[in-house]
Amino acid sequence: MTFPLSSSVTAIHGLHGFFHSTGFVIARNLSVVLAVVFWLGLAFWVHKDARRRIRDPFLVFVATLVGLVPPYIGPIVYLLFRPSETLDDRRSRRVELQALEQHLTRSRPACPVCSSPAEPDYLACPVCMTMLRHPCAKCNAPLEPLWQLCPYCATPIAEPSQVDLDAALTSEAKTITLVDDGIPLVPQTEPRVADA
Repeated sequence: MTFPLSSSVTAIHGLHGFFHSTGFVIARNLSVVLAVVFWLGLAFWVHKDARRRIRDPFLVFVATLVGLVPPYIGPIVYLLFRPSETLDDRRSRRVELQALEQHLTRSRPACPVCSSPAEPDYLACPVCMTMLRHPCAKCNAPLEPLWQLCPYCATPIAEPSQVDLDAALTSEAKTITLVDDGIPLVPQTEPRVADA
């Protein structure tokens, strides 16, 4: 009967020896260090992500504490409640909307003289009485200066030899507005030194 008792004592002594062996102690200490480094790394990630998404420094500090204090659970809580967009995403969306609004306001036809809104079917500006388009001889539809044929009734506007395309293109170029108040859409000819 003493034999089974001695075998259990040997097993306990063997288990005790295993848990106190140098290899197990090194593995245990290494895993604790890795767990702490991973925990601090998660807290650092929460801090960096909060700075990218939250403008208020106090809320960034609170988010960092939430990511730090409950180990491994805090970053998950932060992920559930963090803002969905970064500050850069919000800024770029706002800039895109402003650019689209400017494009829409610029794409509306306007009188080249007084810049009042002019619909595509206006023959003349209702404010300054500038002729914007010429009427078709047959159907009186408003015609653009470069058109050779009325698209509404298929009446030729003039004989090709009688049309002055240079004058029409010049008048069309004058109606083009400048981009950023100084950069023309149509390249302008610069005076040469030899011409002066």
